[in-house]
Amino acid sequence: MILDPSCSELQTSQKLFTNRRSLDEKHINLVNLNSQFSNQCREYFYALSDFWANDKSVREALHIAQGSIGKWDRCSNHLEYEYDLDSVVPYHANLSAKGYRSLIYSGDHDMIVPFLSTQAWIRSLNYSIIDEWRQWDVEDQVAGYTRTYSNNMTFATVKGGGHNAPEFKPSQCQVMVGRWLSSNPL
Repeated sequence: MILDPSCSELQTSQKLFTNRRSLDEKHINLVNLNSQFSNQCREYFYALSDFWANDKSVREALHIAQGSIGKWDRCSNHLEYEYDLDSVVPYHANLSAKGYRSLIYSGDHDMIVPFLSTQAWIRSLNYSIIDEWRQWDVEDQVAGYTRTYSNNMTFATVKGGGHNAPEFKPSQCQVMVGRWLSSNPL
């Protein structure tokens, strides 16, 4: 993502993972490595998850039969689905008609499902606007913008958030969900 810091140190961390033969080897201090890279580089966690999920002892601990599944891939683009929904609008409308609250959120830097597309989906529900656009803050900083609709629906954007907003902005998303679960305004 454009706003992410440069992650040149990622290559170093990947080399550290590839030289290990088992998780029992103590020559990598993952706690220190985690703190060294975590504040700068989301991709570090991608490399760590690939390493962890493909480790033989981890697969044995998870009781994955040897040979039943190939290499674990964080974002697999080759999954075959047998059932696809054309629209979730009827499901959402049914649940909201029963009184269930909903929180819909989008990262404002999501290039896969842009927040404008989410807004178009919300417009298709024809819910009345209860509370107009306003900013919501975390620690006196703008964390995004929110709007409340009839049928107990809240929509929020997460400033600087990508497709998986909690991955990009975990603190802000935790506050957002916590406030929503407590029935407090964002």
